Amino acid sequence: MKPSKFLSAEWRKLVMANYIIDPSLLATYVPQKTELDFHNSNCYVSLVGFMFREVRVRGLRIPFHVHFPEVNLRFYVRYKENGEWKRGVVFIKEIVPKPAISFVANTFFGERYITLPMKHEWLIKENELQVKYEWKYKNWYSVSVTADKNKQPVQAGSDEEFITQHFWGYTSMNGNRTGEYHVSHPAWEVYPVHSFSIQCDFASLYGETFKQLTHQTPYSVFLAEGSEVEVFNKRII
Repeated sequence: MKPSKFLSAEWRKLVMANYIIDPSLLATYVPQKTELDFHNSNCYVSLVGFMFREVRVRGLRIPFHVHFPEVNLRFYVRYKENGEWKRGVVFIKEIVPKPAISFVANTFFGERYITLPMKHEWLIKENELQVKYEWKYKNWYSVSVTADKNKQPVQAGSDEEFITQHFWGYTSMNGNRTGEYHVSHPAWEVYPVHSFSIQCDFASLYGETFKQLTHQTPYSVFLAEGSEVEVFNKRII
């Protein structure tokens, strides 16, 4: 039986900074029954900042929890079912400014949300967009881009396609079980990025495994427009 819809929302203006990482560093984070997903022989971890908008949980708008930013660190896996590969993401940590969001995501989806002070800024100029997401963990950190205003479709086989078109979420549960949930959205368009800035102490926030990212230049950075999304209830695989 198909799982019922848990959440509907919009994910908008996604800043996606993508780093090549040694696959062995992710081994302890890979959920049971899944394996790392590679693109052009590269293993990626992505720092992603975006806006949640028009959030509805089981069809209901929760006061003061309709619009808010999120920043997460994630990597990519796949799971084979009935002879077909499902491509999904695993989150190292997800930051939101609302404690109720963290409680629901951690309790019902087994995620790793934390609640921190956050800010965001969208500046729309004549020929460019400036998008910035900030969070406070001891100090203020941020991820930001300046991009062209004209959207472009994602090209088949591109890094952008690989990063944006993973439609499943996988989480490690108690007892070596793995939770799976489906995320539905159309293909996204992207804005060409002219410049970017990333200020983050990865070791302090995400652990020593990711300390190298603090001074590592991302392999790619792009800005996706996003879309309406639907998140379905979790099942155990």
